[in-house]
Amino acid sequence: MARPVSRFVCQACGAVTAKWAGRCETCGEWNTVLEEAIEARPGPAGKPATGKAPAARKLSFVGLAGTAEPPPRAATAIAELDRVLGGGIVPASAILVGGDPGIGKSTLLLQAAASLARAGRRVLYISGEESIDQVRLRARRLGLADAGLELAAAVNLRDIAAALEAETDAVLVVIDSIQTMWLDAIESAPGTVAQVRACSFELIRLAKTRGFSVVLVGHVTKEGALAGPRVLEHMVDAVLYFEGDRGHQFRILRAVKNRYGATDEIGVFEMTDQGLAEVPNPSALFLAERRGNIAGSAVFAWLEGTRPVLMEVQALLAANPGGTPRRSVIGWDGGRLAMLLAVLEARCGLRLAATDVYLNIAGGLRVSEPAADLAVAAAIASAASDRPADPATVYFGEVGLSGEVRQVAQAEARLKEAAKLGFEAACLPRRVARGKARPAVEGIRLDEIGHLADLVARFGPGA
Repeated sequence: MARPVSRFVCQACGAVTAKWAGRCETCGEWNTVLEEAIEARPGPAGKPATGKAPAARKLSFVGLAGTAEPPPRAATAIAELDRVLGGGIVPASAILVGGDPGIGKSTLLLQAAASLARAGRRVLYISGEESIDQVRLRARRLGLADAGLELAAAVNLRDIAAALEAETDAVLVVIDSIQTMWLDAIESAPGTVAQVRACSFELIRLAKTRGFSVVLVGHVTKEGALAGPRVLEHMVDAVLYFEGDRGHQFRILRAVKNRYGATDEIGVFEMTDQGLAEVPNPSALFLAERRGNIAGSAVFAWLEGTRPVLMEVQALLAANPGGTPRRSVIGWDGGRLAMLLAVLEARCGLRLAATDVYLNIAGGLRVSEPAADLAVAAAIASAASDRPADPATVYFGEVGLSGEVRQVAQAEARLKEAAKLGFEAACLPRRVARGKARPAVEGIRLDEIGHLADLVARFGPGA
């Protein structure tokens, strides 16, 4: 029986089928199944494949402890980036950076590469999206023209691999972007699942064998996920997402995978005319324009990774006498808001069935932590009663379906951040576990809440 020379691959999820279909049965996407040629395995001296597998080599095993110390990390001198990476770039590692178009991925990596080059490290920047003159123009605008960074513009992976094979002292190689790379042995367009998988495998193999670190810039889909095969995120050592609202100047660099450091760590940047600037104290920046005498506002002590950040939660209620009430959310989960509104109405007596609810996380941030429930509830109760919340109080705690306020992690770190910024009180879950030490931070008073109704009652009639 003749061996098939092509197969059909979904460009969204990488599923392989024997025939073409308009809709992928695995992920449900339409018009993503394309035909790709199957690469024939060459035989010895370029002869056709004989079907025989190459002779196996015996593996040699070594001890876990080892005899040599691991090489030190390469610090980029950008503290926020080094924090997310766990202290710097690990030698021979592969890092994948994704984000929306125009969010600042190339700007951040160009600044990091230039910083390493100024420190005497050899850094190679390979662009498949811009010409060398375009990269130079951006570097001149950022004030990086004098950095000893080596540039190249190429998309053919065979040429790139040949150049990297000859490198002996390169510390970092930046590929911008992996979706533009093309391997001529695979008969498919750049950016397809087969091309991204094969190009990534070859670049990661070179990084591991030659000892340099490689950073791959990845495009994202309209849903916000990294484009290409899911296996790409498993192949690399760290996956970083660059997030932010293009209408705001703040950017969040988030680690969702890191084999050499903590996950869910964040770095905060501000987009300026001179590129991305670090924000060492994001809490003070996010609360700079806050007005504490306005109803519908509460301060939430957010924890991302090991970093506490204070931010403002804003709520606005508007009467809607007829029709379906509107629920509009920016920066939080809409499903969680619907659940919290149901708890407020069923357990606390707050009438919101004929009210439009608008919720906003100020600063363009995206919060997914359940600890924000108590701050959101405080903002809604404040808006319903038209009474401002205490401007010197921070809120954090998870709310259950029965209205109980549940414990959250790292309460002491949140309280220390609040005390550092001058807050005098914290509204937090009641301590219920016996033998568990109550978090105590000098200069801040603890206001423990056991049920959501107790919080609503403090705002008086109307709440």
